[in-house]
Amino acid sequence: MSRVGDLRQTNDVTLFAGLRLWQGAELWVNPEIDQGFGVADTHGAAGFPSGESYKLGYAFPYTRVQRYFLRETVNLGGQEHKLEADLNQFAQAVTDDRLVFTVGKFGIVDIFDTNKYANNPKNDFLNWALINAGTFDYAGDAWGLTYGAAAEWYKDRFTVRGGVFSLSGTPAEAAFSGPAYGLDPNLSQFQAVGEIEERHELWGLPGKLKVTGFLSRGRMGNFQDAVNAANWLGMDPSLAIALDRKFRSRPGVSVNLEQQINDSVGFFARAGYTDGSVEPWDFADIDRTVQAGVSISGKDWGRPDDTLGFAGIVNGLANSHEAYFAAGGMGILIGDGGLPVYRLEKIVESYYNYALTPNIKLGLDYQLIVDPAYDGARGPANIFAARIHWQF
Repeated sequence: MSRVGDLRQTNDVTLFAGLRLWQGAELWVNPEIDQGFGVADTHGAAGFPSGESYKLGYAFPYTRVQRYFLRETVNLGGQEHKLEADLNQFAQAVTDDRLVFTVGKFGIVDIFDTNKYANNPKNDFLNWALINAGTFDYAGDAWGLTYGAAAEWYKDRFTVRGGVFSLSGTPAEAAFSGPAYGLDPNLSQFQAVGEIEERHELWGLPGKLKVTGFLSRGRMGNFQDAVNAANWLGMDPSLAIALDRKFRSRPGVSVNLEQQINDSVGFFARAGYTDGSVEPWDFADIDRTVQAGVSISGKDWGRPDDTLGFAGIVNGLANSHEAYFAAGGMGILIGDGGLPVYRLEKIVESYYNYALTPNIKLGLDYQLIVDPAYDGARGPANIFAARIHWQF
């Protein structure tokens, strides 16, 4: 990373408050208190090592209402089963065939690109590029949340999802600018997301396969145009790309697999690709990615509530995106005046969660980042983390 011996911490307290409005309808509000900073002020690696660190950091606690949304579930028939209570989810009876509608302010990845084994930095892997596909440039403010609406259709062993959401006012806009905290208040710049999920059994054990696609439509810059301007006019590439912004589209697609191997072991993998000729908007500087890992329950050593995880990631850039950083351009999370030796960014993460009680877990996490920010002249970086999670 950009510092030696950098020590940072984050804290958050979240209330998940829900109300049943009528049959199948739920209203949820999540006020939250946050404080802290990410390593190197949340810069220095495309796959940033902490999903608990936002793009904005504050030394003192502050309060925000992170989510407020309405969810409606319409049962259409088929076999009935119980949906267990969870965060932002009431226990209820649902049928295999059903429609689910969600509208309000929430995280796109609350619904899309979810994975049982790698999706929650409070309980499993911490790295941003493991929580979701690194190429999934999902719309969101500095905290990863946005306004929008989504619809889901569950039919037998398949689910089809779709939604439309607000992008930030400008690519990578962080902040307290305007009533939407960085989001485009007019929805003139938006993102459409679609997903197909297939549920199956392999060797009698459950698994899921998902294909997720997105299309961002907004005023974004072209990397090759920025590099050309930098070469011809002696202009800073970051200024050139800001001046080049006009309405363009940026598509991307990812594949997401989760598969239970036996009573103790679960396997997951993701791969993603996005158009690297135009700038990413809200998430990370990643155009190509692959990841895989395992999650192991501690039941085999007498600790059934403990979890051990191992995973690896490889991230890459498109050619024009690489040239932009080499010319001195700045991105969402990376960029420091040059990219002398381009390399794929390689990340390995492992964690162990120790269940102190059924509701309190203590975790230790280690990450090795080789060629951080794609720079072969930097790193490797060793990241150690400890966390405590109390949920009731």
